[in-house]
Amino acid sequence: MGFVLEGPVLEGVRVRLEPLGRRHAKELAAAAEEDRGSYGFTWVPTAAEVEGYIDAQLARAAAGKLAPYAQVDRASGRAVGATAYWDPRLWPTGEGLCAIEVGFTWLAASAQGTGVNTEAKYLLFRHAFENWGAARVDLKTDARNTRCRAAIEGVGARFEGVLRNWSRSWAPGEDGLLRDSAIFSITAAEWPDCRARLGQRISRSLDRG
Repeated sequence: MGFVLEGPVLEGVRVRLEPLGRRHAKELAAAAEEDRGSYGFTWVPTAAEVEGYIDAQLARAAAGKLAPYAQVDRASGRAVGATAYWDPRLWPTGEGLCAIEVGFTWLAASAQGTGVNTEAKYLLFRHAFENWGAARVDLKTDARNTRCRAAIEGVGARFEGVLRNWSRSWAPGEDGLLRDSAIFSITAAEWPDCRARLGQRISRSLDRG
């Protein structure tokens, strides 16, 4: 049987990744409107756009292209952002997952810098490598987004280069233009060391409260 992209609930200490649903709309609308100052290179729906955003993600999921998640802060029980697996690439036999991307990620301003992102990435990477047997996990961002690039490198991904005019730009005033995308990855061979480093970061974060 071929691989089917379905993301299960992934449970951490700070964050629980729940398959995205319309029940998350109200909390995501509030999360998206807290402070939009850090979203310069990332498209994040406004409160009025959240329901349409969720419908679009669910349509991509139904087509087998995406497994979208709500990021739920366990302390408050509120959805504070979103993320996803997407662009699954199969082995030539079509019988298993070769590689997948982690993307469509955003967090409310209050959840940024709290350890939620680190633990969410840990959960997503672990499931991709240890449950799906992926050989590679990709991440990418606007090449100009130094903050996001630092965060991606901070969770253990390795910079591979910049693909020029790779995808649509989400920067203000750049509708209809293309962006250069910085590409990062983690391979299955690198995952054990990456897992250990992420585990240490998560432990230190929890110790600090």
